[in-house]
Amino acid sequence: MAIAEPYVAKDLVPVGTRFGQGLRQYFQGTPVAGWVAFTALAAMFLIAIFAEAIAPYDPLVPAGQPMSAPGSGYLLGTDTVGRDVLSRVLVGMSTSWWGALAVVASGVVFGGLVGLVAGAVGGIVDSILMRITDVFLALPGPILAVAVVAALGPSYFHTLVGVAIVWWPLYTRIIRAEVRKLRASPHMEAAKISGAGPVRRLTRHLLPGAVPVTIITASLDVSALVLMLSSLSFLGLGAPQPAPELGAMSAQGMTNIFSAWWIPVFPAAAVALIAIVSNFAGDALRDRIRDR
Repeated sequence: MAIAEPYVAKDLVPVGTRFGQGLRQYFQGTPVAGWVAFTALAAMFLIAIFAEAIAPYDPLVPAGQPMSAPGSGYLLGTDTVGRDVLSRVLVGMSTSWWGALAVVASGVVFGGLVGLVAGAVGGIVDSILMRITDVFLALPGPILAVAVVAALGPSYFHTLVGVAIVWWPLYTRIIRAEVRKLRASPHMEAAKISGAGPVRRLTRHLLPGAVPVTIITASLDVSALVLMLSSLSFLGLGAPQPAPELGAMSAQGMTNIFSAWWIPVFPAAAVALIAIVSNFAGDALRDRIRDR
């Protein structure tokens, strides 16, 4: 009698390898500019996480002579009280990055929930929710954010609250439109005929279908939010001194723009870098998602 040979799984691939192959296939065809943007975005994400650890000096404490020019001791120089500009820029980039992500997260959760309910339920519920959303959309966003921050007092948390209040309606409109389009699609009719209940259709079809457009919108919003938060900080509506915020640092350095140009220029350059990299990465991510 022949003895059966033991089965050997020759074609099994480790989970980590399968994930890496899937990731490579997903981003296959991404242009060089997109890869550069993703790499820079990953670097900035690491800076945001480890900013305080990699900062050479305490950003709140003077480290040398005031207004020292950039050099070997202080790569980006020192500010008017002797604090290291590089350390303050690194921590300020982290603050701007996490602040923008916090506003995006609040907009996706709250605005997305309102848009999902309005688009899925329809009828009078949709009308009421959209009228409320229209009220917020009709108000000038930056002015409303300034009013909220001015009423609550200067604080970075209050700045985030003020911006979040004017940002969620954008996600409500976008996700509602996507859900309404999905609700009228043939596969939703097929799901209804097959006996799928409202909750199942919402969680298995409408919600996953709205994820791609949400990711695209959120990725592109980061750059706009960094600019808005920095602008409010530049106007003095952010955290009080000596907190390292890029907008406030640029504003404080403007009085010495000719004698110590590095004090306002490097924080402003950091804001521009975050906005540009986030925008390019968002564009590349949008192209990859739409191509699929």
